[in-house]
Parts: sequence; structure tokens; C-alpha cells
Amino acid sequence: MPRQVDYYFSLQSPWAYIGHKSFRNLVSTYDIKVNYKPVVLVDLFSETGGLPLMKRHPVRQRYRMVELQRWRDKRGLTFNLQPAHWPFNARLADGVVIAALEAGLDPERYLQRAFAAVWEHQLNLADPATLVKLADESGLPGSQLVERSGGEVIGAAYEQNRQDALVADVFGSPVYVLDGEVFWGQDRIELLEDALKSGRAAYSSHVQAP
Repeated sequence: MPRQVDYYFSLQSPWAYIGHKSFRNLVSTYDIKVNYKPVVLVDLFSETGGLPLMKRHPVRQRYRMVELQRWRDKRGLTFNLQPAHWPFNARLADGVVIAALEAGLDPERYLQRAFAAVWEHQLNLADPATLVKLADESGLPGSQLVERSGGEVIGAAYEQNRQDALVADVFGSPVYVLDGEVFWGQDRIELLEDALKSGRAAYSSHVQAP
């Protein structure tokens, strides 16, 4: 049976976008089962002591822009640092992933297109028609999934992901959880690979004194 990784993210997160291809390469290499868990970031930040971008100190905001450029080069990507339709309400776009999973469908091709739509093509992922088109182009029933995404059932699943995130000590996006060990940020993918390669037991924050 393949090992599993809980993948917490939002389509609004530039870091989830930047790390997604590398993460998928790792998934293929190590035959990992991915549990996709889109999560609302604003609530998660507020409950774990984080701040939305515009409320952060200007020094942190400036440093973020430098880091985006570094990682854009490092990952070999081409994207807009300040896309036209960002930030946006990701509830509907993230919900399409949950709706696809609920229907027994693979959301991966949609995710790849949706991440690129925000950061490379500057499309508006808060627009239902845009989401329908992206899902259709990914081989999914776009209209059905987008309509389903806006409903209470998917909203409840989205909320459950947030609750699961808090229980798992998740506080941002992306986060990869392997055997209960949290790897926060796309810049931890190499550390996640080290853990998979070595087969070591998960590290714990509950370290007993010698």
C-alpha cells in the first residue's frame, strides 16, 4: 500500500503554485497517495497567529517579493508577481477540487490549469464561467462541479478541512503532512523527499527530555 500525504493548500497561494510541479514529481517518484485538502487561508491564519499579506509589516511584504523572484527562477517558472485578479475569494475554485473528489474524479489536471490561470494567465478564479471552462478543459464536468462547489455540502467539507488542519498543526499553504509530520512551505519539499527516501520515522514536536 502506498504511503499517503495530506496536502493542504489553496489556489490563492503563490507558494502552493510554485511548489506544485515539484510536489507532483515527488508523488510520482515515490508512488504516494495524495489526500487533497483545500483550506480557507484567512481563517487558518487568524486562528494560528498569522496575518494576511496586507496586514504584514512592509519589511515582510518587500521580502516576500524578493522570495517570489528567487523561487520563480529556482523552479524554472514564468509568472506574474502581482497578477491582475489576486487576491481573490478562492472558495469556489477550491471547492471545485472538493466537488471533484466527492464525485470520484481526479482533480489534478484542473489544479494544474487553475494554478497557471491565476499566476501565468491572470484569469479571475472567482468567476464561475472561468472555472467551468478550466474544469471542462481538464476533462471534468465543469458546470456540474462549479454548481456543486457553491453548495452547503462542499462548504461543510471545506470547513472540515480547516478543522483537520488545526488538529494537524497546519497553519499555512502549502503544507504536506506525512505520517503526522508537518512540512510547511514549498521550500520544504526537498526535506519531504528526504523523509520518503530514508523511510525514517516521523519527527514529533513532543520531544522528551533526555
